[in-house]
Amino acid sequence: MVFEPRDWKSHPPLIHPAYRSTVLRAPTKPLVPLGQTLSELTGPVYGHDHVDPLDSDLIRNGAGDGEPLGERIVVTGRILDEDARPLPDMLIEIWQANAAGRYIHKADQHHAPIDPNFFGGGRAVSGADGRYRFHTVRPGAYPWANHANAWRPNHIHFSLFGPALACRLVTQMYFPGDPLLELDPIFLATPEAARERLIARFSIEQTEPGFALGYAFDIVLRGRSQTPMEGE
Repeated sequence: MVFEPRDWKSHPPLIHPAYRSTVLRAPTKPLVPLGQTLSELTGPVYGHDHVDPLDSDLIRNGAGDGEPLGERIVVTGRILDEDARPLPDMLIEIWQANAAGRYIHKADQHHAPIDPNFFGGGRAVSGADGRYRFHTVRPGAYPWANHANAWRPNHIHFSLFGPALACRLVTQMYFPGDPLLELDPIFLATPEAARERLIARFSIEQTEPGFALGYAFDIVLRGRSQTPMEGE
């Protein structure tokens, strides 16, 4: 099989000065490629068979007895290769802030309420058609210390695993029409021509009547029209 070469110009640079922490954490010396052996390409196994249907329902998988507050949404799409062929059995993990813009994490101490009914994490495995589906709530914006009056846009983090750790990719999904996108150095670190690939589209077809609005977000793993990834 012939793969299209990776389009490095579609991905954010390792160092983007406007995103201040990249200056401190990104490598400044040439990277040393390490050859992959059979163990990196075939394992470990991540327990795809043990993913419960509740894992992909962030509305119901929290620790509380009720449902989380906020606008309920469906996030769905397909995992594809460069020729738009579906990729089954991909492990997709997501994590996000609650509707008030707060994570359940000890490092998040800003003045927004924790929702006892919202855990903020989920996982799913893509089907034979490459499709995944999550139920969740729309995450809120939140302040961060990158610069004066800095706020992150509404976003959901995505992590994708293939058959091995060496296959992991991480990205973020944003929402259409968010005014904070034009002010966010993380989003703006992605080359302009590729930024639209990080924005989900509203989908009335995926909207569940009377329950949750639908958003479609396809992820292309490499080659033409690949989704920009973090940490390239």
